[in-house]
Amino acid sequence: MKIKIGGVPEHFNYPWKLAIENGSFSNIGLDVEWSDCGGGTGEMNKKLRSGELDIAVVLTEGIITDIINGNPSMIVQKYIKSPLIWGIHTGANSKVNSETSFADIKFAISRPGSGSQLMASVEAKNRGINLQPNQFVEVGHIDGAVEALNSGKADVLLWEKFTTKPLVDARQLKHIGDTVTPWPCFMIAARQELLVKHPNMVWNLLWIIRKVSRHFMNEENAAQTIADNYGLSLHDATMWFNKTEWEQDIFLSKKMLNNVVNTLIETGIVANKVSSEDLCWNRTMVY
Repeated sequence: MKIKIGGVPEHFNYPWKLAIENGSFSNIGLDVEWSDCGGGTGEMNKKLRSGELDIAVVLTEGIITDIINGNPSMIVQKYIKSPLIWGIHTGANSKVNSETSFADIKFAISRPGSGSQLMASVEAKNRGINLQPNQFVEVGHIDGAVEALNSGKADVLLWEKFTTKPLVDARQLKHIGDTVTPWPCFMIAARQELLVKHPNMVWNLLWIIRKVSRHFMNEENAAQTIADNYGLSLHDATMWFNKTEWEQDIFLSKKMLNNVVNTLIETGIVANKVSSEDLCWNRTMVY
């Protein structure tokens, strides 16, 4: 059976590629087709809606927002247990700094509904500011963001800190601060149609990715592998690896999900409060 899965082309998703290369999925009769989604959460949500993807590895706040807004998908498992460290970036020669008010600047975002937009809104809210729609500049991907920041089309970009580190080292971007999500950063989401028709297949797929990621976490040379595959120095790859934990538990926390929903409501990103059961596959047994 063929399954189309998508995720960002970042170090978090190396276990999926490892599982495909090692034949871990094919051993249980699954033909997994992986797609790198450089447009991030916004792109993946769109492809889940259209059926271009069956499953996606999506930022927690992004998939919850889109499910509330009608995405016919459900969260089936946490993928990364640890929070995401978002780097706050400007253009290389920008005068914007960590003390600059967010009220008068523009934010580069990959797509509407992306993590880069949602976390900009959360960070602004933490500073007592509500961002306006005209403060967001859609750039598509990280290369578009670099161009927008250095040409003056946008002022600030929030993006995963270690993904952008090579660009900071090359002085294409300037790093002015960090912000951390107060929840696990990545979820695995699947289209409801797939969950209804092939629940056992999804269950087995999740078991495989937990097994492969668990083994990878225990590999002696895992940080070096990440450095080699994603253009990071060994020092940066080690720092990232030591802060990252792939989830090994199938179950989801109602408290955690409610925290995300409440934050999204407080920042004005979503208007409707939903129950955790409306967000999750019933096999995850929300507690």
